[in-house]
Amino acid sequence: MNRILVVDDEAVIRRALKRLLERNGYEVETADSVETVLERFDPADFHLLLVDIRLPGRPGTDLIGDSPTPVVMMTSYASVSSAVQAMKLGAADYVSKPFDHEELLLTLEQVLAQQARERSRETLRSTVEQSWPVQGMIGRCAAMQTLFDQIARVAPTDASVLVLGESGTGKELVARALHDQSPRRDAPFVAVNCATIPEHLVESELFGHLKGAFTGAERDRPGLIQSADGGTLFLDEIAELPLTVQARLLRVLQDGELRPVGSERSRRVNVRLVAATNRDLRYLVEEERFRGDLYFRLRVVELRLPPLRERGEDLLLLADHLLEKACRRLNRPPMSFTPEARELIQRYHWPGNVRELENAVERAAILASGDLVEPELLGLLAEEQPRANTPPPALSLDDYFRQFVLTHQDRLSETELARQLGISRKTLWQRRQRLGIPRS
Repeated sequence: MNRILVVDDEAVIRRALKRLLERNGYEVETADSVETVLERFDPADFHLLLVDIRLPGRPGTDLIGDSPTPVVMMTSYASVSSAVQAMKLGAADYVSKPFDHEELLLTLEQVLAQQARERSRETLRSTVEQSWPVQGMIGRCAAMQTLFDQIARVAPTDASVLVLGESGTGKELVARALHDQSPRRDAPFVAVNCATIPEHLVESELFGHLKGAFTGAERDRPGLIQSADGGTLFLDEIAELPLTVQARLLRVLQDGELRPVGSERSRRVNVRLVAATNRDLRYLVEEERFRGDLYFRLRVVELRLPPLRERGEDLLLLADHLLEKACRRLNRPPMSFTPEARELIQRYHWPGNVRELENAVERAAILASGDLVEPELLGLLAEEQPRANTPPPALSLDDYFRQFVLTHQDRLSETELARQLGISRKTLWQRRQRLGIPRS
C-alpha cells in the first residue's frame, strides 16, 4: 500500500484529504508545517508528499529535495508563477485548490506510477551492473569472471591493452568497457577496424593529412588518432597494419606525437590505446610481419577472451538472453527453446562464437511460427562442425606445433612442413630451436 504524507496548515483540508485518499486505498499521515514533518516523520518513509506551498514558518517547497520522495505541491491561488517555481525546484507536479477529486487522484496515480517505473529501472540497472559488469557481455564461467575482474582493475589506468580472442567473441565490447570504466569516459571512443581500410589509405585515415599531400587531398583532414585525443583509440585487427604504419603508431605510443601526411610538424595527442587481434602476434613477430617493439608496447596488459565453446554453462544462459532480446526487438511474444534445440546449442562447436549464436537465435525468432524454437530453425548445418584436423581447444599452439612436427617430419621435408603450418622455413627452424625439437 502506498503511503502519502499530507502537509497543510488547515485542519479541515487535512481531514478531507485523509478521508478521500484512504477511501482510494492509500495509507495517510498528516502534518501542519514543515517543522512538524521534520520532527515527527522521515519523508523517505513515504511514497509521496502532498504539500501546500504556503505554510506557517518555512514554505512547503523546503521539503523538495530533502529525500528521494516525490513532492506534489498544492496552491490556493492557482498561481502559474508559484507552480512553475515549485517545478523548477524539483516538484513532481502541482494541483490547485479547490480540488477536483478525480483530477487530484489522477495526478497522484501518475506520479506514483512514474516513481515505480524509476525504481524498477534502477533495480534492474543495479542488478545488471552487479551481475554483468561489462555491458552486453554475459558470463558466469570462471574465465569470464576473471576477465570482468581484470577489466575492473585495468580500466582506471592509462596502460595500453591488447585484447586477444577469436572472431565474434566480443573484443570491441571489452574495449568499450575499458573506456566506460576509465577517467576518459566523457572523452571520445574511436573504434577502427584496420582490416577494412585500403592499405594505401591507412596512414591518411589514422594520422590525417594536409591539403595537397597527395592526389585527391583537397582539404586538411584530422586523422582518427587525433579524433580520439583525450579518449580511447580502439584498433581492431591490428595485425593487418602495414609495417610502415606500425612504426608511426609506435611513435604515438612512445612520444605522444603524430605527424599528418604531408606535414613537417608533429602534433601532441593524448590517447589510450586498446588493440585487438585474433592472430598470434608472437609468431608474426618471428616471421618479421609485425614489429616486435610495437608488440611489447601494446601488451602492457593482455586480456584473453575465451571462445564460446569453452564457456560451458554460459552457452544456454547466453542463448536464452539473446532469444529474449530478439523477441523484444522483433516485437514477438516470448519464446523458448525446445529440449532438442537446447541440446543442439550445447553440442555445436560455434566457430563464429557469440556473433554466430546471436545470428542463429535471431533467425530462429523470425522463422518460428509459435512460442517454441525447434532445432532446425537455428540453421546449424552438419558441415559447419569443426574439421578433424582442427587442434583440440585445450591444446596450446606450442603443443600443437610440437605434435604436428613430430608426427609428420619423417615423411615431409622442411619446406613441406612449413607450408602445411603456414609459416616460413626460417620460422620453422626458429621454433624448433626454441622448443627443442630435433630434426629426424
